[in-house]
Amino acid sequence: MAPMLLLIGFLIAGLELTGAQSVGVCYGKNGNNLPADGEVVDLYKSNGIGRMRIYDPDQTTLNALKGSNIELIIGILNNNLQALTDAAAATNWVQNNIRNYPDVKFKYIAVGNEVHPGDAEAQFVLPAIQNIHNAIVAANLQDQIKVSTAIDTTLLGNSYPPSAGSFSDAANSYISPIINFLVSNGAPLLANVYPYFGYTNNPQDISLPYALFTSPGVVVTDGSLQYQNLFDALLDSLFSALEKAGAPNLQIVVSESGWPSEGGTAATVDNAGTYYKNLINHVKGGTPKKSGQAIETYLFAMFDENLKGGSEIEKHFGVFSPNKQPKYQISFG
Repeated sequence: MAPMLLLIGFLIAGLELTGAQSVGVCYGKNGNNLPADGEVVDLYKSNGIGRMRIYDPDQTTLNALKGSNIELIIGILNNNLQALTDAAAATNWVQNNIRNYPDVKFKYIAVGNEVHPGDAEAQFVLPAIQNIHNAIVAANLQDQIKVSTAIDTTLLGNSYPPSAGSFSDAANSYISPIINFLVSNGAPLLANVYPYFGYTNNPQDISLPYALFTSPGVVVTDGSLQYQNLFDALLDSLFSALEKAGAPNLQIVVSESGWPSEGGTAATVDNAGTYYKNLINHVKGGTPKKSGQAIETYLFAMFDENLKGGSEIEKHFGVFSPNKQPKYQISFG
């Protein structure tokens, strides 16, 4: 009996670190006071965080991840996209950053982050995705590793009500060929979804409880679907846009979602803790449009990053402080 209990214990311990059991957390390094990568990986493991997103192929991070069993989204920075429109450069990228790390559990490659249709890099996204994908196929890794890009919800021209969600005219010509590529290769679309910005950009129409998952009842009725929180509404707007783009079954992975603890409107420790706790619980059950389908989700971000550019709030999205102390009482599993 004792050996059997021990075996069950090992199985349960193993489950804690399969990504399916936990949300992921994005690991950015824009700080001068952050722990070493090995300590960070240990912090993921000790908190049962089975998934990580990084934004570029940092060799120190990849070495620290060896043998950790943490599922990884690895990013390619926007300013590197043009170079990867060359097939040989893409092959080298995959050799240096994927094949050289057989003990790292790569899951997705995010080719670009929040590239907008008017950006200079927009023309390079699809060719870079195709070249990286072809290099992954040549390495016979296409069943393990899917190649995609991470968008934000500004590509939506209409998002209310969720059933009317559609990509803007400007975004359509940019995103449609990418969507077609993802569908034909069984890859998900990565999307950064921030109710925080939805609320702060439109506080007269959007209530704080609706953004924090704390509304006591239905806020938006859209045909037969009912919405109690903005996260679901934003995500279902994206699903509606994908339907209109001819991709009703394309999966969305929420590659970032978070709430800042200081530096701006409604940016408090209480609000941020409420948001993260409720988000983690909520994504297990899907959206009204995709009820019962768990949403693979990555919290933004692991640490407060004191060197981040932009507005002050950008420095305060961490779920941990740089000294590795948790900012909130949340369970990631």
